[in-house]
Amino acid sequence: MDRQKVFCIGFHKTGTNSLDEALTLLGYRVTGPNGTKDPNVEEYDAFQDNPWPIIYQELDQHYPNSKFILTIRPTDRWIDSVVRHFGANSTPMREWIYGVGSPLGNEDAYIRRYENHNQEVTEYFQGRDDLLVLELTQGEGWEKLCPFLGKEIPMVEFPHKNKNVDLSK
Repeated sequence: MDRQKVFCIGFHKTGTNSLDEALTLLGYRVTGPNGTKDPNVEEYDAFQDNPWPIIYQELDQHYPNSKFILTIRPTDRWIDSVVRHFGANSTPMREWIYGVGSPLGNEDAYIRRYENHNQEVTEYFQGRDDLLVLELTQGEGWEKLCPFLGKEIPMVEFPHKNKNVDLSK
């Protein structure tokens, strides 16, 4: 019997790598980021980073009874982190998501897309119990994640990955 799927649909720089490690510690088989690669979804229980946030509605239709986790952080801190991390580097994936490939100089487009995504997700799942909004940068962690997934809280600190990593250089 296949395990329930967990799709992490928060944008990058919202704690996706920390959530990846947390789900791994809870026993999930996690994949991501996958970009344009097409992993065999049946081989994994949990999915994080791109492209999963962009296709959450299709995933919801194709994998009923799945759980969805939207990681968020304050917009000003998010855009600062994105610019610091990616700088002027452009990718086709970010061009697809934001309309422009690099965040530097395009902060308004990135902020608009980020805020729209978070609003669209919360509206889409309104009235349902299969979405968890998680603010890892505000200290949320096991106490919200584990009850949502029906798991016991591990006796380890919630992971915090990629703190202040800068790939723009």
